[in-house]
Amino acid sequence: MKKALATLLIASMALGLVACGGTETKQQGGNDTPSTEQGVANKGTEEEVTITYCNFNASGGNEETLNAMYEKFHEEYPNIVVEIETVAYNDYFTAMQTRVSGGTAPDCYELNIENFAAYASKGVLADLSNADTSNFNETALSAFNVDGTQYGLPGNFSNVVLIYNKDLFDQAGVDYPTNDWTWNDVQIAAEKISALGEDIYGIYAPLTYNEFFKVAAQYGGSLLNEDKTAFTINSPENIRAAQMMIDRVLVSNVQPTTEQMGGMGDWDLFQSGRLGMIPTGIWAFNTFTTGCDFEWDIVVEPGGTTKATHFFSNALVVNADSDKKEAAITWITWLASSPEAAQMRIDAGWDLPAIKDEAVLNTYLTVTPPENKAAVFESLDSLVVPPVIEDYAMMSDIITMKLSEAASGKISAEEALNQAQEECEAAITLK
Repeated sequence: MKKALATLLIASMALGLVACGGTETKQQGGNDTPSTEQGVANKGTEEEVTITYCNFNASGGNEETLNAMYEKFHEEYPNIVVEIETVAYNDYFTAMQTRVSGGTAPDCYELNIENFAAYASKGVLADLSNADTSNFNETALSAFNVDGTQYGLPGNFSNVVLIYNKDLFDQAGVDYPTNDWTWNDVQIAAEKISALGEDIYGIYAPLTYNEFFKVAAQYGGSLLNEDKTAFTINSPENIRAAQMMIDRVLVSNVQPTTEQMGGMGDWDLFQSGRLGMIPTGIWAFNTFTTGCDFEWDIVVEPGGTTKATHFFSNALVVNADSDKKEAAITWITWLASSPEAAQMRIDAGWDLPAIKDEAVLNTYLTVTPPENKAAVFESLDSLVVPPVIEDYAMMSDIITMKLSEAASGKISAEEALNQAQEECEAAITLK
């Protein structure tokens, strides 16, 4: 989710068996011979079944946590053996594309929200309507429901909050942000912080698709109509949102231009102590805890006419061609929603489980900074998911390109969205 979006093109060519590359971890229990049965979901002593599970989210540091989750699961379901493959993100979708189109996909696997719709539209995902979804966050669950059919379970979630430098607010004599702030409040504070010095800026929010779709929602806009049959990119609400974002760069300059950034990243700018506010994901907490030598905290992200918080999640899905669907559903449901797996995820400092169990989630609040960690959960009241369509990557690229041109002063905000509307309509066929 934090990296460049992978473009999914499900090939129709005949391909041979290609295993997932990258880092591979296997956990097995009992004999190694896969069962040919459909699979089982009870905790008793039924015939053993072996399923395969491929993921990317554990790569880079959470492989041991995932393996520990499996060991706990296997204690509860000793008849289900899970062979786990953990693949680096940059390699994952190329490998998965090959395996799916070649008919060698694992029994269950992980998809990011950007690629989920393309897989669902190709008919390669099993219907999970019989899975126990009672402990899932409803917004997270709905992200992987297509036309009333549940094709994925949310394996995790992250969201965005407003992180602010308390020292700069103190120097500027500005009260700290609250959960009720609007972007007008941010603008006033940003101007006072920017006045502290030529190399100090009030805020940084990238002019990209992921940032824009959310800000558009904060002004009552959207990129598609309700039934996703038409683009609404250049609506008045969206133009207002884009104008606000661009004016911060070109008019008040409380946000630095690309040239003023001098090649520095937004997180680096914040950690240098030269940035007052940054709306970014909760995955920044660990980096800022070790990388900032000033006090910082968070609040719910400000809104325009309403609140809207960016929501990220990865789906756990089952291969439509698997002959072990029941066992696969049992595994991914436990992995995504059981209190045991959720607690392990939180204890490891991984992303958050997309569940409703407050007793488990509240343990997350005890780890500081930030002090106002409750804002992470208060943000859940205003979650919005990106409009997931089959050609998500193309839509994202077009809108990002046009916003970048507007941010550089080449075209106006209205022209940028008009052109994005025209190009998306010409290149993308909606249902």
